[in-house]
Amino acid sequence: MSDTVIRVENISKRYLIGHQWSRNDGLRHRIEDLLRSPFRWLQGRTDEHRSKKEEFWALKDISFEVNRGEVLGFIGRNGAGKSTLLKILSRITEPTTGRIRIRGRVASLLEVGTGFHPELTGRENVFLNGAILGMSRVEIKKKFDEIVDFSGVEKFLDTPVKRYSSGMYVRLAFSVAAHLEPEILIVDEVLGVGDAEFQKKCMGKMQSVSSKEGRTVLFVSHNMVAVQSLCRRALFLRGGQLVADGEVEPIVTAYLKEFQGVEEAQQWGDFKTAPGTDALRIKSVQVVPEANEEKGLITMQTPIRIETEFWVMDASRQLHITYHLVTDQGITVLTSGSQSQSYLAGLHRAICYVPGNLLNSGGYILKLLVVENGNIVTYTHESVASFTVVDIAERKGSWLGREPSVVRPILQWKKEFLGQ
Repeated sequence: MSDTVIRVENISKRYLIGHQWSRNDGLRHRIEDLLRSPFRWLQGRTDEHRSKKEEFWALKDISFEVNRGEVLGFIGRNGAGKSTLLKILSRITEPTTGRIRIRGRVASLLEVGTGFHPELTGRENVFLNGAILGMSRVEIKKKFDEIVDFSGVEKFLDTPVKRYSSGMYVRLAFSVAAHLEPEILIVDEVLGVGDAEFQKKCMGKMQSVSSKEGRTVLFVSHNMVAVQSLCRRALFLRGGQLVADGEVEPIVTAYLKEFQGVEEAQQWGDFKTAPGTDALRIKSVQVVPEANEEKGLITMQTPIRIETEFWVMDASRQLHITYHLVTDQGITVLTSGSQSQSYLAGLHRAICYVPGNLLNSGGYILKLLVVENGNIVTYTHESVASFTVVDIAERKGSWLGREPSVVRPILQWKKEFLGQ
């Protein structure tokens, strides 16, 4: 018997966007359409009017196969089609064209609110989900204590889930999906809602159901460390199309190079219109990864340099440039300024070096200030450049998510044996 449990053949998904009416629209919409275009109706050209809806293809000609026991990662930017594809595989929505063959029961965890009835208690939803998967009440009871213990929501088991926090909801939903023995487990980015410790438990459970129990896992995440740790194979989606399918390492590298490098640098060609003061104007600012073979990719280990070119118009003033490096949550990570001095009139370049193994993963915004006489700020640019630092270090067997710190330097440790 073949080990293929999922076969996707030329799947496409089309959505119609716009405001034209269709057969499913109500009477009010049809009357409005008649009032807007009475002559079309009289001339019998309503089909022509209907056909002018704008088409949007969320997926286009996707084909792949998945084997039993495989953990397959799906990566791509928001809007790439990952969630649409998983909804089709979960039978939540139908493809416009193409065919899917699935062997085995499918349990899905796609978004908070999916799969549970809000008016039912946690206990009742466990049995409801088991029944949907085709399990008998006796089978569900055998797994019930294990589900509750894993989820950690025992105190609220007889509370309607509409009163759960998003974290509680995800805890119970994942526990149900993972423990009711589906042959195929589909997990979307929703795990990001849970706390760090529970995410770690989920990662371990997905590894276990794949390697020990031979079940198939489809996993979507923007956390590349988690994808690399869980998956040996990944699909890279872009704009609804399958860009690459293969071993996880080169796929992740291709994704990071394309989407997670320097996102913004700025340049002004004319000093008369460039930002700044009557003494100093900014020509360009860019963030450059230092000594990195993957052009544009900034990892946590990558040293970077911040290059600013500027025109000096007044050589008599004491000037310097200061940077504030701010996270995308608005937290200032560090500040650094050049030496205050007088410059010859003309074009200059200032370079600031930021060492590797200092910044945590995440998005950063560069704020630039022009300072005169050591302490007078004469110009501020709140967002002169932005970039993303990615974490690609292998961390199997440990926490796979983002550490909750502003910086993440590698510090020196010393261990001493003090005797028995």
